[in-house]
Amino acid sequence: MKKKAITLFMAGLMIAAMTACGTKSEATDSGAYTNYAMSTSKNNSYATADDCEADGGGYFYEANDTCAEMSDEYIEEMNTEEYNFIEENGFVNVAQAPLSTFAADVDTGSYCNLRRIINGGWGLDNVASSIRTEEMINYFDYTVDNSDDVFSVQYSVGDCPWNTDNKLLVMTMQANSEINVPNEGNNFVFLIDSSGSMSSADKLSLAIDSFKLLAGTLGPNDRVSVVTYSGSSETLLEGSNDYNEICNALDKITAGGGTNGSGGITAAYECATNNYIENGNNRVIIASDGDMNLGITSQGGLADLISEKKETGVFLTVLGFGSGNYSDANMESIADAGNGNYFYIDSINEAERVLCEKMKQTTVTVAKDVKFQVEFNPAEVASYRQIGYENRQMSASDFDDDTKDGGEIGAGAQVTVCYEIVLADNNDADDEDGLKYQDSTLSEAAGSGELCTVAVRYKAPDSDESSLIAYPLVDNGVSNREDFNFICGIIETSMVLRNSEYVGTSTLDSAYQLAYSGTNSNKYREEFCKLLLTLGAEQ
Repeated sequence: MKKKAITLFMAGLMIAAMTACGTKSEATDSGAYTNYAMSTSKNNSYATADDCEADGGGYFYEANDTCAEMSDEYIEEMNTEEYNFIEENGFVNVAQAPLSTFAADVDTGSYCNLRRIINGGWGLDNVASSIRTEEMINYFDYTVDNSDDVFSVQYSVGDCPWNTDNKLLVMTMQANSEINVPNEGNNFVFLIDSSGSMSSADKLSLAIDSFKLLAGTLGPNDRVSVVTYSGSSETLLEGSNDYNEICNALDKITAGGGTNGSGGITAAYECATNNYIENGNNRVIIASDGDMNLGITSQGGLADLISEKKETGVFLTVLGFGSGNYSDANMESIADAGNGNYFYIDSINEAERVLCEKMKQTTVTVAKDVKFQVEFNPAEVASYRQIGYENRQMSASDFDDDTKDGGEIGAGAQVTVCYEIVLADNNDADDEDGLKYQDSTLSEAAGSGELCTVAVRYKAPDSDESSLIAYPLVDNGVSNREDFNFICGIIETSMVLRNSEYVGTSTLDSAYQLAYSGTNSNKYREEFCKLLLTLGAEQ
């Protein structure tokens, strides 16, 4: 699939952000999130232009070493956020292309980033490519009743709300949280972007507080290193298990200078390998706004660097922070290339959710290079459209090729996959070789009533050879109405905001009604419904 980096200009973004100095939010019973705002301080003693501009107080560096007030034109020029272009999946004829193959994705960054945009009141005119539907869906938890050795599957087949002529297949696969993965301890490297652009409260301050939360969960066999990067990288702490020592190292970090992300990545992986724990959980956790202007700066170059480093056996977690110059494109690309996962942190509440509440899902990989292949039965399904996963698509031949990367899944993590399907009117199908449901003619299996078979290929964290599990699915109706309706509400929201050609009868009002009927007294789902009301949906 063709991808390109695009730049999102948000009119008034920095003006709105500069109106107040943010403070750290406290957790609330409703699960509400308080956004961090940029600092409004002015300081005329800046050493570099980067330091001045990063202050966030509406001033820029002049030749006489002072900061002058930003004009509206300057603010607009500064407000660039990068997202990878997404071309929405279309309908595929089953007789001609019965296989849908893609890599697993448990990232949730897109949803939290959208929440930040909505809560900030920054407008939605150009957010289409910031929306990855699967990440919005996968932010939330769903019911999976059965329990298999590695993966469990729960699925529903119901009427498609925005196009009642079609059906919607929703399936959630969950990694067993009790799977026996050896873990002799955690070896974490906190890699923190300390460049000038990180000086605002929603960036470095929030990142430091987030890492302190994670440090508070560590056990006796765990160790932490702290590496920073700006114009150059610096190792502040290596292999410590002392909470106070870790916090002291974090408190020493200040923002300033350029952004040599590649240098920081290299230093962090070197630190991780120096402290490598055999049969342990070895992971670099990077916190950044993704804006890199020194060293390797291209998205492709950074991805190549991370791909090389992952061969050390060290996994990666990417935490995105901030706004204005945020590069979602870089952060997502780095995570995908480095046996990693990607989250956006817009509040201390979200940091606690990702790094504490869901620590095992976030930081303990139980299956790597996870790939899915869905074979549809032409006797039952005429065509299908996969919803989301546009940038995770793979060729059918990649599924059995163990040299091709998939996604990483943590203990207890879920992957939810949705297809809008057009049921077959008859049993006619074109010939296709080597398939379960069709060869020179329809096979006996085609008459089984199965809609499709979902195959999952995965590797153990320390293995280079994959294993295979397959699940045949039949139309047994909706297994959990609340989950089904809530997911439908997310999909409709995504299609409306993306101006999808498949939007059908979807509106923000109908999305709200679907989502609200599936909240099930869950604070995170209730918060999603509040976001829809903020966008103008009617109750």
